[in-house]
Amino acid sequence: MTPRLTVGTLVERLTEPLQLEILAEHGGLGREITTHESASPGLVLAGFVGRFLYQRVQVMGETEILFLNGLPDAVREQNLERFFSYAVPVLFITKGLEPPPGLLAAAMHGGVPVIRSKLKTAEFYRRLNPFLEGEFAPTVTLHGSLADVFGVGLFFTGKSGIGKSECVLDLVERGHRLVADDLVIATRRGADVVIGRGHELQRHYMEIRGVGLIDVPAIFGIRAVRQQKRIEVVVELVEWKEGMPVDRTGLDMTTTDILEVPLPRISVPLNPGKNITVIAEVIAMNHLLRYAGVDAADQFNKRLIGRMQQQADVRMYLQQDDE
Repeated sequence: MTPRLTVGTLVERLTEPLQLEILAEHGGLGREITTHESASPGLVLAGFVGRFLYQRVQVMGETEILFLNGLPDAVREQNLERFFSYAVPVLFITKGLEPPPGLLAAAMHGGVPVIRSKLKTAEFYRRLNPFLEGEFAPTVTLHGSLADVFGVGLFFTGKSGIGKSECVLDLVERGHRLVADDLVIATRRGADVVIGRGHELQRHYMEIRGVGLIDVPAIFGIRAVRQQKRIEVVVELVEWKEGMPVDRTGLDMTTTDILEVPLPRISVPLNPGKNITVIAEVIAMNHLLRYAGVDAADQFNKRLIGRMQQQADVRMYLQQDDE
């Protein structure tokens, strides 16, 4: 279950980045924020509440403050009372502006905390929205190891004891970077980006069977690790069995879903003598080539079809030559 995000938690974590100052909290710091979206009241301040999304964090900038200050006292008081009668989680005022007359009193009546920021409105949104999106992003815990290989996030998966950690350790020794071992926390950002990171308690430690726990940055240096990385390719390590189907060309690319995001999946059978580390590097480089529009398997297939077509044209010509 996702932990509750309260106004108090937001203020505690973002006071410095958002340059926050509590004008009035009215005991409302315990109010829960239930959505990653923020909004400006807009027409609600003029009395139209037909599409008021009050569940969102509300932000008033210079335009809203000027509009309220220009209203007659009675109209402003009525509109503010209507605004704060809804279960608004919190109201932010940007640019260090003074709240209009009656706003704090109406907020107190509704139990809504009012917090001021020195930032301009656009900059306030730019810093607030990524935090909210991160807090409400879908998350799942995966069993496997995540490494940054040539800038490509390779997530190694497979049954316990197959050698995922040993493979990543060898990659680190060759100059690549560990993100997380054994336990990877994956979070979806936007519609098609999955970010992986390690648990804060065991981040950058690895368990090597027969050796025990090792501290990767202590042994290989701080450049051997990174805090998080986008998962771009899933590498499934499987035991080799005689007669098992193996993709020999790479034309039939398979995918697997992580948080409803389809990712390329490559199954690598393990047998004695196979250098899985070099194969992992090739997988990363091949992914970079595909991203750049170079698909070796597709190019070879087109070349083969072209040669077959050429030979077919020659046979057709000879069959039609009556001389």
